[in-house]
Amino acid sequence: MYALADCNNFFASCERVFRPELNGRPVIVLSNNDGCAVARSNEAKALGVKMGDPYFKLKPLIQANDIAVFSSNFALYGDMSRRVQEVLRTFSPAVEPYSIDEAFLDLRGINCADFDALAKEISRACWRNTSLPVSVGIAPTKTLAKIASKLCKQYPKLRGGCFLYRPQDIEKVLRKFPVQDVWGIGRRSFKKLADMGVSSAWDYTQLPETTVRKLFHLPGFRTWKELRCIPCVEFEDLIEPKQSICVSRSFSHDVQEIDEFTEQITTFAGKAVDKLRQQHSFASEMIVFAITNRFKEYLPQTSGGNYVTFPEATNDYRKVIVAAADAARILFKPGFAYKKGGIIFTKIQQEDAPSLFADHAADEKAERLSSAIDAINKSMGPGSVLFGIQGDGHFHMTQEHKSPHYTTLWSDLPKVSVK
Repeated sequence: MYALADCNNFFASCERVFRPELNGRPVIVLSNNDGCAVARSNEAKALGVKMGDPYFKLKPLIQANDIAVFSSNFALYGDMSRRVQEVLRTFSPAVEPYSIDEAFLDLRGINCADFDALAKEISRACWRNTSLPVSVGIAPTKTLAKIASKLCKQYPKLRGGCFLYRPQDIEKVLRKFPVQDVWGIGRRSFKKLADMGVSSAWDYTQLPETTVRKLFHLPGFRTWKELRCIPCVEFEDLIEPKQSICVSRSFSHDVQEIDEFTEQITTFAGKAVDKLRQQHSFASEMIVFAITNRFKEYLPQTSGGNYVTFPEATNDYRKVIVAAADAARILFKPGFAYKKGGIIFTKIQQEDAPSLFADHAADEKAERLSSAIDAINKSMGPGSVLFGIQGDGHFHMTQEHKSPHYTTLWSDLPKVSVK
């Protein structure tokens, strides 16, 4: 058996943990730079707020219905996700984080007489320890476990836990479950299925095996088998290192000066190197890119990128930031207003291949510097140590509705006065 634990309306629920007066009140969370809605409470959904709705269009609805609005607080969300995963590991040592608000549990080998009761107990434990509502589905395959977790959100009477295993129950659920909502069915596959008259997950399971293999290839075939209770998606309790790393953001305002543009790009480069070093990897290629604001059609438009190749794969802060600054200066064109930029690492490897021409003494010195930066930033907070070219090291975003860092900054800890 596999379990899928899915936090309900995760970003909005995190905001409610430390603001209990928001329970029952519609809540939305906005994307970077307060652009659009990326999370909605059930009350906000009932008012018609859709995922991706632009904030400026929602303002009349927000004012008319007293909707609580928050800017994205990823430090809070990441820490709350970690706390949920700590709870999950008390039920199974093998936990596979799937996203910031979802994780699989491998229950194979666990002797349990009542998996339905276990699903509900996991949900209760998450609520008790984190105050976050979590839907837990348990089933013979990961795909069915995801469907079971979604049933918990649709039917409150399940009390946060659902065990889906009996053939007659699986058939009943799949007959009503839209095929486009099945994990592993993408937009292209859905279009093919719609043309074939396939609308439910059950319809998909009834297709001939040869048809599925021919039209949907191996991924679609695995999903087909998983829906038929045959496990095909492996459990991975170890996170594989990423083969590419991207750090990209929209600027809070149009950037028209080269110095400010370079500061932003090198700040992205520093964050990208941090991610690279966290997974103990090295990159031999980097792309620096930027685009103007396509929504301002009356302004001149441009986009482009610079391709940087390192002589040897590296995760040295200094080398990468200097290279990113050089690439940014070449990329920048006077007279244009840039709205977004970023860094992409490609050709990532796990070991730094030795070179006969390398200056090993210099490399060791550079590694000591990078390790010192890692240590200080870890203990004192991100951005505590910076290179001068990065400016203040902060990526300035529009965050007019950001909540405190309740769990990660001493200064933001909630204070309680007792008389």
